[in-house]
This record gives sequence, C-alpha cells and structure tokens, in this order.
Amino acid sequence: MRSAAEPIEEIAGIDPQALPDRLLASPRPLVVRGLVEHWPMVQASRRSPEDAIGYLKGFERPGAPPVVATVGPPGIQGRFFYDADLQAFNFRQEKVPLGVALDTLRKYLPDPAPPAIYVASTTIDTWLPGFRAHNDFAMAGREPLASIWIGNRTRIAAHQDVPDNLACVVAGRRRVTLFPPGQLPNLYVGPLDFTPAGQPISLVDFAAPDLQRHPRFAEAWKHARVAELAPGDAVLIPSMWWHHMEGLEPFNVLVNYWWRQSPAWMDTPMNALMLALMTVRDLPPEQRAIWRDVFDHYVFQPGEAVADHVPEPARGVLGPLDENRARELRARLLKRLNR
Repeated sequence: MRSAAEPIEEIAGIDPQALPDRLLASPRPLVVRGLVEHWPMVQASRRSPEDAIGYLKGFERPGAPPVVATVGPPGIQGRFFYDADLQAFNFRQEKVPLGVALDTLRKYLPDPAPPAIYVASTTIDTWLPGFRAHNDFAMAGREPLASIWIGNRTRIAAHQDVPDNLACVVAGRRRVTLFPPGQLPNLYVGPLDFTPAGQPISLVDFAAPDLQRHPRFAEAWKHARVAELAPGDAVLIPSMWWHHMEGLEPFNVLVNYWWRQSPAWMDTPMNALMLALMTVRDLPPEQRAIWRDVFDHYVFQPGEAVADHVPEPARGVLGPLDENRARELRARLLKRLNR
C-alpha cells in the first residue's frame, strides 16, 4: 500500500486579470484555487453537467471539422493504454462532430459503467469560437495555445510535455499527480515511437501499481505531488514535469494553455533525442564517451571558448540562431537524412 503523496504547493493572491511571472514562470508546480471560478463555463458546470454541456454546445461552429474522440470499453476503467504485449492499444479513435461527442457523454451520465470517452487537446478557437471571449486569460508577453479536454472518468498515463502548462478545471473534478523530470528512471517509460497520444508514457498503473514488476516506482512515489482540483481551480505544470491526469466525475472538462520559454522556430528536443538514439547510442563505449564530451562542449556547457576564436561572419551555427538560420540548418539536416 502506497503512502499518501505530498500535496502540490498552493499559491494565493493571484489576480486572474493579470497573471504574474511568479506563477507563469515558476520552475515548480503550483495550484491556484478558484483562479477561474468567475468564468461562465465554471458557473454552468456548478449548476449541473447538463448545463455545462449545453453551455459548450452554444459555441459550436456549423460546418466545423470533426473532433477525434478516443473511446474504450467499460472494462478498461477509463485507463487509455496499450494491449497486453504493447503492440496495439486498448481503445479506438473516431472522428465525430463535437456536438455528437457531447450528446454521447450526456447520454452516459447516469450509467455506472459507461465506455471511456475522451476528446483530447482540441483547439478552442477552431471548434468553440467565441468561448474565449468569456472564458480566458490575458497572458502578457506570451502567446499560448488554448485547448479544451472533454471526457468522463478517464485516466491519462503519466507523461511529459515540452511546453509549460496552465491547466484549469472548468467542469467535474480532476486528480493531478506530478513527478519531477529526474524521476524518469523510476517511472518505467514505454516505447518512444509508438505511443497512445504522441508522448511516451509510464507503464505503471497508478490505481494498482505492481511493485514486483515496477519496484523503482516506490522511489518515484516518494517524490510525487498530488492535488485534487474542483471547478475553478488551476495547476501550473512546468515544462517536462511528469503528470498523470484523472477525471473523477461522469463529465469533466479541462481548459489548458501551453507556451514555451523559447522562440517558436526552435524544434522540439525530442527530435534531437531520436537522432541521438539513431547515431550515438550504439557506438562503442569509448566513442560514446567522446561524443558526450562533444555535446557538453557545444550544447550543455558552451562557453566563449566554443567560438571566440572564429570570426563572427564565419561562425555559422556556432553563433546566435534565428528563424532564418534555423530554417537553413533544418534544410541541411533533411538533405543529409534523405541521402
């Protein structure tokens, strides 16, 4: 039996009309109770799930493209995952109008064992135009991607995201379990290139962890931070923190904002990891050690000695990168990879 995890730190005194950097740039997770309790969507959800569904349907755009609904049988108990040998998934995906997905969730509200239904990472401005006119933040100096997540009782395996994330519960309740990035070795992460939703996930079942199969998870749990969020509450999840998300009610809605503390032209570091697996990992140990030093010199611990002996016009990628130079570098890499 696992001991109770430590709570996620909470922060108070936040003005929802002027979110401060002490929240948005925090290197550690933070919970803000009631941050979006004034949103009309939250007020509707507090009246009833039916009112929340009706509120969302009021913003449907006629002729909008279908959303992707992830659906699993009741037997998976909301846990979207792999099959037994990690060769396939225990769910299917369907393209349906958003209104159909909402009507289906409404139909199953009284069902004690419904199919698991999840409409994940749906861009608000595309599918619910006008919603953000009444339910939104002003985030000075940032241009976040605003998405909505809609479903019933679901469990999303622990995973990482590159962007920072401000996640706001606007209907239902969610349990959020977080781990520092350094717990990677103890979370038993599955395949990198075959994933349920684009990001590698922990293979540990948080509802019933098997410590004989995953003994290092006991160490990870010592570093876990947990919060249960009600409508109106928000959590700041910094870049690359592991997060496991559980919807606890028959109808749950999350609105989240993603942004990166880097220029938009920068590629995801996951691409560099994949290339390193292909080009570095299987070298002889002595050569791997050499390349570790090379990466430290040019990437992880660069100093003036890296390029100060090269005239500025000749520094190329050793000099500051910008969008144009990144585009040129990307084209050069693609040419090399496709030769």
